[in-house]
Amino acid sequence: MEISKFNIRVYGILINDKNQVLITDELIKGTKITKFPGGGLEFGEGTIDCLKREFIEETNNEVEVTEHFYTTDYFQVSAYNSSHQIISIYYRVKPIGDFIISSKENKFDFNIGINEQQIFRWMDLKDVSEHHFTLPIDKLVGKMLKEKL
Repeated sequence: MEISKFNIRVYGILINDKNQVLITDELIKGTKITKFPGGGLEFGEGTIDCLKREFIEETNNEVEVTEHFYTTDYFQVSAYNSSHQIISIYYRVKPIGDFIISSKENKFDFNIGINEQQIFRWMDLKDVSEHHFTLPIDKLVGKMLKEKL
C-alpha cells in the first residue's frame, strides 16, 4: 500500500520525585500496548497544546512542557494504518500543581468489560529499557531515556 498521509503523535515524559517515569498500558483495537502518555495532533493544534490537551484528557492533570526530548528522524509506518507515516514528538513535562492519578502495579491490569482501556504505571527510571514498550518509536525513546537519565 502506498503511504498517503502523515500521522503526528505527541507524547510526554513525566518523571516524579521518586525518579519514576509515567507510562501507560492500553488496549487499542484488541492489541495491548505499553507507551508514553500522549496522542494524536488535531488539525489546527500546535504540538505543545496537543500534549497539554492529551494529559488533561487522559490523566485529568495539567502539565507544563519543559524541553523537547526527541522527534522521529526516520521513516515509520503506522502500526494501525499501513498507508500512514508516523511522526512522533516527545517532550519532557512536569505537573502544574499536584499530580494526582490512579496507577497500577501490574502491566495490563484493566477493568473487565470495557473495550478500549487504559491504565497508568510508574516505572523506576533505572529499570526503563526499550523492552518495556510495544511500538518502535517508543522503544527507541525508552532506550534513549535510559541512556540520558
